[in-house]
Amino acid sequence: MNVSYSLAYRLGITPWERAMEVGAGQFTALIEREEAERVAPFGHALDLGCGTGAHAVQLAGRGWDVSAVDAVPSVVRRTTERAQEHGVDVHALEGDVTALDPARIGAPVDFFLDAGCFNGLRRRQRSELGRGITACAAPDATLLVLAFAPGRRGPLPRGASSSDVTEALPGWDVVAQDATDSRGFPGPLRGTTPQWYRLRRR
Repeated sequence: MNVSYSLAYRLGITPWERAMEVGAGQFTALIEREEAERVAPFGHALDLGCGTGAHAVQLAGRGWDVSAVDAVPSVVRRTTERAQEHGVDVHALEGDVTALDPARIGAPVDFFLDAGCFNGLRRRQRSELGRGITACAAPDATLLVLAFAPGRRGPLPRGASSSDVTEALPGWDVVAQDATDSRGFPGPLRGTTPQWYRLRRR
């Protein structure tokens, strides 16, 4: 997966960046929902598979203490550059989301964001990610996961159902589910009914 994404970034084939732009309004509303349950400063957020850092920088700009992790070195560097350009602090880390280190992340984490990373992982990797999230999580942590409906799509993300998400995260409950605007996604993914799943640690 790391090799595939590294190549895609090198070639400039990053349709998920376009999808983020189209879905920006909804994403902001979802973050506002997270903030409505907290008092500023809102706490420690971790962006899983952060890409070039657009979401991480937005969170930092809203007052979150943000860490961000991605396995592609070039996009980790870009996340740091983007944060500097916007005058915010983001602790950007190169690393494997399936091997989260609480000490390196700076646990505990109050809010986790996964804007499509879980989608592309195999079952074992999802379980490893789930264990890492729980190990890093504050007692009342929440998690926001974007996932497509499951299906075989060749090199495209395989997707995940609500039960796939909860299977990988025992001890967490889905407390909200919101359909997202798929117009910004590549053609083969537009009919996959992407959902934002919000989970809370028990």
